Amino acid sequence: MPKSELNYLGIIIQGSLSAGLEMRLDTAQSVEDLRVGRFVVVEGANSRFFSMLTDVTLSAANQSILLNPPRTDPFLMSVLSGVTTFGTVKLQPMLMLEQGKGDSEGDGRELRPVKTIPSHFSPVYEADSADFALVFGEEDESNPHNAHFNIGRPLNMETPVCIDLNRFIERSNGIFGKSGTGKSFLTRIFLSGIIKKDLASVLVFDMHNEYGWQAMSESKTAPRVKGLKQLFGSQVVVFSLDKESSRARGIPDARELNIGYNQIEIEDLDLLKNELNLTEASLENAYIFKEKNGADWISTLLDMSGDEIEEFCQNFKGHPTSLKTLQRRLNTVVQKTPYLKPRVGHNYIEEILDQIAAGKHVVLEFGRQNNLLSYMLATNIITRRIHAEYVRQSERYICDPERVPAPRKLMIVIEEAHKFLSPAVAKQTIFGIIAREMRKYFVTLLIVDQRPSGIDPEVLSQIGTRVTALLNDDKDIDAVFTGVSGSSTLRTVLAQMDPKQQALVLGYAVPMPVVVRTRPFDSDFYKAVADLDWVGDLNSASAEIKDEVNLRAGIASKELFG
Repeated sequence: MPKSELNYLGIIIQGSLSAGLEMRLDTAQSVEDLRVGRFVVVEGANSRFFSMLTDVTLSAANQSILLNPPRTDPFLMSVLSGVTTFGTVKLQPMLMLEQGKGDSEGDGRELRPVKTIPSHFSPVYEADSADFALVFGEEDESNPHNAHFNIGRPLNMETPVCIDLNRFIERSNGIFGKSGTGKSFLTRIFLSGIIKKDLASVLVFDMHNEYGWQAMSESKTAPRVKGLKQLFGSQVVVFSLDKESSRARGIPDARELNIGYNQIEIEDLDLLKNELNLTEASLENAYIFKEKNGADWISTLLDMSGDEIEEFCQNFKGHPTSLKTLQRRLNTVVQKTPYLKPRVGHNYIEEILDQIAAGKHVVLEFGRQNNLLSYMLATNIITRRIHAEYVRQSERYICDPERVPAPRKLMIVIEEAHKFLSPAVAKQTIFGIIAREMRKYFVTLLIVDQRPSGIDPEVLSQIGTRVTALLNDDKDIDAVFTGVSGSSTLRTVLAQMDPKQQALVLGYAVPMPVVVRTRPFDSDFYKAVADLDWVGDLNSASAEIKDEVNLRAGIASKELFG
């Protein structure tokens, strides 16, 4: 389909498949209007090339003019501009579409990886809404099988950019960015899309209490933003390791969760050995002690006196100093994690699994127990047991798929991911196992982190889709592009992004890398994903929540939900 001359940017003057293309900017265009990351289309003789703008350069046909620039003669500057002096633009082709003879737009043709380049003087146009729809798909509310979800806008347009959520949940994914770039807002947007389209369940380990209920925002017009529970009501179940804190923040139906000492494995302590300053000798003695005392080994060790530890070591060839050190460190764990109890009668992890199997979504809040030690311990214990149950269910399904239903797909969200997935521990933690399994057992990860350079490169190479806000550290930028071809050009794009509400999306769920202005997480977004009237309307909330809020909090329900 012929492009409008209003969108005309320039012509291709040179380039190569490996280094990209160079475009000479048309005289009617200004280099100041171009932005790195812009999406353009090159119209070749036989194919269309969907490309990203990666660099802008000032050039001159005659270098001698630059030695004596006509800065005091506006007329001469106008004459030379665009003819003798002009702008050149670097373009990186990402996809190509062969122009089928007699085919209508989008019929009988397929987007393919770039295998060639357009000829000299091929015209270049700014991409329009039809191009974005062709490449990234369109959100269609009338089609229940349509998994495309609007995540934002291009840098220079108001047309939606969509991501294929079906492909997004197939693999583990990452959301990266330095502190203050809006990673939690990006995460909420993606999770809202998954919940709205009911493609999988999500389990969020909410370290900073940002996803379940309302959270603070830096916007002066909307200082608070809604959480998933407020948007999706009974579809989201909130568990809390600090129920008192959850109540104080206005969550009326948060369910308390406790973990028993007998649910802690030595592998959990191994993950925390740096935080607890545990030696290998202490962990080796833990195995000896557990072998002799069974599942209640921690309670037994905590109750033992120094003489009893000495006697145990004499009888079973343990090391008393290492075992006493382990006892002190376990006392530290117990003191810093009030949700740990000697014995827990109710199986909370089974309850979480029941909620997931029923199609619900779970947010686990840490309340005031959000120190790193507490977060790492609870997250590892719960995820390890959930994964074991998913492995069991998956194996039953694989053996008899006609009679045994497939497990409900699950995406687990973790923050501070580099602590779980560092090169030293990634091979032994449950999160490293999940990341490498690539949906084998219907479980994937969504890792949220500001230090991707701390994550094991082997794990990063398995990340399907990477959503990256601004990063400044060169090591972090290198880590984000682990295993990505053409990363040298994308580095420039990433470095030039705004610090707020912009992200580079690349990987399995999008056909080509794209820079987007992410959707505002505001009242318009709430209505789009939850289909609710939030102007004081509480009809969508359960009667239980409304009654308990009024009873326990003593404040108007409209203030909480509005």
